[in-house]
Amino acid sequence: MNQPKRYGSVIRVRPEKLDEYKRLHAAVWPEVLKMIKECNISNYSIFYRDGFLFSYLEYTGNDFAADMAKMAADPTTQRWWAVCKPCQQPVDSARPDEWWADMESVFHLD
Repeated sequence: MNQPKRYGSVIRVRPEKLDEYKRLHAAVWPEVLKMIKECNISNYSIFYRDGFLFSYLEYTGNDFAADMAKMAADPTTQRWWAVCKPCQQPVDSARPDEWWADMESVFHLD
């Protein structure tokens, strides 16, 4: 098995939507979880601190772009994102094509 590729990303959470965001993620739709796994993502976590959400995931597939396109094309995932999106706001440094902004990995220890 290949070593997983690790991804970190960050986004703001709207303060008035934090409780809603936590409620949504306490009961993520099973179809969304299934799609995440089908797209070769594991060890996926989202953390909160001071208005920011940080996500961490490990990717074990061979074509990240294709798997992300598969996920983005899934109607259930699209509905999930539509429910979550009003809770979020990109960080100031996000590129125009980013919602969650990619982070640079600077250290890892297995």
